[in-house]
Amino acid sequence: MLLNLNNNRAIMEPINKFRAYIKAQGLRKTPERETIIEEIFSIHDHFDVDELFLRLRNKRKRVSKASLYRTIPLLIESGLIKEVYFEDGHLHYEHIYGHKDHSHLRCNRCGRIIEFDDDEIGTLQKRIGKKYDFAVTAHRFELIGYCPQCAQRGRVQKEQQSFKKERGEEETGREL
Repeated sequence: MLLNLNNNRAIMEPINKFRAYIKAQGLRKTPERETIIEEIFSIHDHFDVDELFLRLRNKRKRVSKASLYRTIPLLIESGLIKEVYFEDGHLHYEHIYGHKDHSHLRCNRCGRIIEFDDDEIGTLQKRIGKKYDFAVTAHRFELIGYCPQCAQRGRVQKEQQSFKKERGEEETGREL
């Protein structure tokens, strides 16, 4: 039993759900798994295994990367976390237990992620599932493009390039 939880309901509920899940699967309850869940539910952003490992290491928690890689699929199967996106050679995750289903807008330039929910996505999911007689249990919906700041920067850069081209400047990176 983790002693440093101070009866924090936001962390104890997912731990209890996970305990019930692993018991039903015939798996062992380990302190490492509970430490991993505690850390994941203290993160309020997307994370990858390397980030999670470093956070645990910085807190002097003894959890191996192998334990993380073995525990992550169990957390997904139990409905506590989900894969969100793949970037820089890593899968990124977020905890979903107790949160409303949502989707993501991801900026190509700065990597910013904007979470949103829209009832029409759920309606579309149901309609497609019905059309193909498919029992949909979840979805991942991500739109990739440019956030307002990066889109504006891109417009400014295009205008500068257009201006230079009109003036007959070579594209050597030479400033005026």
